[in-house]
Amino acid sequence: MSDEKVTTVNEQSGAPATAAPTLRPRLSVIVPLYNEQESIRPLYAAIVQALGDIGCTFEMVFVDDGSSDDTAEIARQIARFDSRLRLVKFRRNYGQTPAMAAGIEHARGEILVTMDGDLQNDPADIKLLLEQIDAGFDIVVGWRHNRQDKLVTRKIPSRIANLLIGKVTGVPIRDNGCSLKAFRAELIKSIPLYSEMHRFIPAMASIAGPRVAQIRVRHHARRYGQSKYGLSRIYKVLLDLMVIKTVTTFASRPLRWFALLAAPLLLCALIMLSYCFVTLVTNSSALSLPLAGTGVIFLASGMILLCSGALAELIYSRGDIRDSEFFRLTQTVRRQRTDSAHARPSNPAMNPAMNKQS
Repeated sequence: MSDEKVTTVNEQSGAPATAAPTLRPRLSVIVPLYNEQESIRPLYAAIVQALGDIGCTFEMVFVDDGSSDDTAEIARQIARFDSRLRLVKFRRNYGQTPAMAAGIEHARGEILVTMDGDLQNDPADIKLLLEQIDAGFDIVVGWRHNRQDKLVTRKIPSRIANLLIGKVTGVPIRDNGCSLKAFRAELIKSIPLYSEMHRFIPAMASIAGPRVAQIRVRHHARRYGQSKYGLSRIYKVLLDLMVIKTVTTFASRPLRWFALLAAPLLLCALIMLSYCFVTLVTNSSALSLPLAGTGVIFLASGMILLCSGALAELIYSRGDIRDSEFFRLTQTVRRQRTDSAHARPSNPAMNPAMNKQS
């Protein structure tokens, strides 16, 4: 994350603090915050209680997305007394996806869990996410089956968007907007996030062929403050959906797909310009300027698409999003999962799959 965005990471002082873990924590909980000063203390307490019951090593990464209230100061005060909490502070408001990307970048855990900071997600459900990760899944997505939001402005648009996203991307997630998700760190840290892409992480990761699980999670009504989202975000979701479809469909062979798009235009241009050429040579009738102009436009459009495909091939060959990298990543994730299962003593309450094998 650029230093132009982040001004503070892990605010600590000489005050008494919980001993910082020397080893890599098993779990990192990432929480983007924006004007949530009333929620941050009860949220911290709920996370600590929920993860204390699980009994695994953990850290919390709170990302202040340029809040104008005392959110950052309250988080800083908590971090002074508990070194398991680290604070990442933005200079101004950039949005939930950049905040989540910053938290993912600074997280050190083997498993990363993201959640909202408005107390609508329940930290007690993190245990359910970890059980699915231990069962062998790479991504676990929460499903707010009893969502406590307004029907017209939140629930109905969300249902329509989820259906549309599932049809377009081919990844049928029931609730893409639920921030309560769990990921293997090796996978999520290699997925680029920008704009409003945090909703499309399962679709972006589908290039690597991960195992994705969906579970029902609790959803509470907002207790403090106001929602940061409304109907105005619909056009952003639609634009991002087009980007996701382009990336997931054209990623491996962009020139081939652009050529398929250019083929009808070039065919129409060939027919129109051939007719105009024959007419001009034989002098059988007057040359149709509209027909010739349309043919030239189609020809130019087809050539632009072909050049775009060639440029996309160049970017793909030199870029970071490649199928081979994702395939290697998936293999690494699975190998590390097996190695860690042998290296770390299993907790019978957390890993029923291993109990069956033993």
